[in-house]
Amino acid sequence: MVKINENFLSMKKNYLFIDIAKRIKAFSEANPDKTLIRMGIGDVTQPIAPVAVEAMKKAADEMGNAETFRGYEDSGAGYDFLREAVSGYYKSFGVDVPASDIRINDGAKSDCGNIVDIFGDGNTILVTDPAYPVYVDSNMMAGREVIYADSDESNGFAAMPDYSVHADIIYLCSPNNPTGSVYTKDQLKEWVDYALKNEAIIIFDSAYEAFIQDKELPRSIYAVEGAKKCAIEMCSLSKTAGFTGMRCGYTVVPDELVVKSSAGAEVKIADLWNRREGSKFNGVSYPVQRAAEAVFTEEGQKQIRKAIDYYHRNAKVMTDTLTELGIKFTGGLNSPYVWLKCPDNMGSWEFFDYILEKINVVGTSGEGFGKNGAGWFRLTAFGTYENTVEAMRRMKELFK
Repeated sequence: MVKINENFLSMKKNYLFIDIAKRIKAFSEANPDKTLIRMGIGDVTQPIAPVAVEAMKKAADEMGNAETFRGYEDSGAGYDFLREAVSGYYKSFGVDVPASDIRINDGAKSDCGNIVDIFGDGNTILVTDPAYPVYVDSNMMAGREVIYADSDESNGFAAMPDYSVHADIIYLCSPNNPTGSVYTKDQLKEWVDYALKNEAIIIFDSAYEAFIQDKELPRSIYAVEGAKKCAIEMCSLSKTAGFTGMRCGYTVVPDELVVKSSAGAEVKIADLWNRREGSKFNGVSYPVQRAAEAVFTEEGQKQIRKAIDYYHRNAKVMTDTLTELGIKFTGGLNSPYVWLKCPDNMGSWEFFDYILEKINVVGTSGEGFGKNGAGWFRLTAFGTYENTVEAMRRMKELFK
């Protein structure tokens, strides 16, 4: 008889965004005349930068020519031209990450879920709550123990380490999804010190680093001394360069990141990850990697900055509205997410249904990200400017 992975049976039946889709479908079927403004799922609306489009077209043409055709990429870690471009990008904001430490992936979500393959099931996993669901789900699928560090209103949704609690693998996200909060360098230093003391590894999700406007805030955990001995960093081009439909990002596994096996031998985490990827991943397509390379050129950075500024403008429309209405929130300034406290002590799903019904606006229930999301709600700045303005006009009328 076939045996299933019964860890799946202990998980919540539906993924957060599946629940949202079901509620939207039910509402739309009952109200076919209503036009919804969607500010929930974090998909982008601005097109890919022209320089990236042209690079991809050129690369596609190369694939149609026998002399320039490319098959498998030898290393499996990504083409050298893109790894060098990412390394140069890190240098642009003062962080030294050699190209040899960089692996190209098909988006941060994939690697956040896949990285658990190289770690034993006996590890204790620490996740800040609220958190992006993949951190929890990918470990629960493997039957690991997951514990939580509270991110809530009292600490500005920036959980800090508790030395009375031991963890082996720690997930951090900054700027944070869903709360929009950003760790300071001193706060990240505390997490690095904790990881080094506990011989733990931090998995740092920096998918939204390009949205940080405050130059005093770190855009990489490697801005902190000692981080290369305890941290893996993952980033994505999905939101910064509009690659949600293209799928490309990168993971940094420092050569200095070494652990001991049960037999006492020193093992490089990079070697384990390379072995895993060589067995289970065939890499990102050549045209997409060429498009990604173009993003990191001087012209590419100028073009994607226009899109990021567009989303910042949307976020300001939202934060200005919430400030005017006296509704508490975090995020927006250094993040594309605005995390608001539901008015009138409403629950998160109650507020979801309320604004869906009353003003036909869709957001994301905070409870879907963890217990500390109860009573909170996420809006994204990734919609169009016109829809964002209209949604906030409706909010003002509803809550003025």
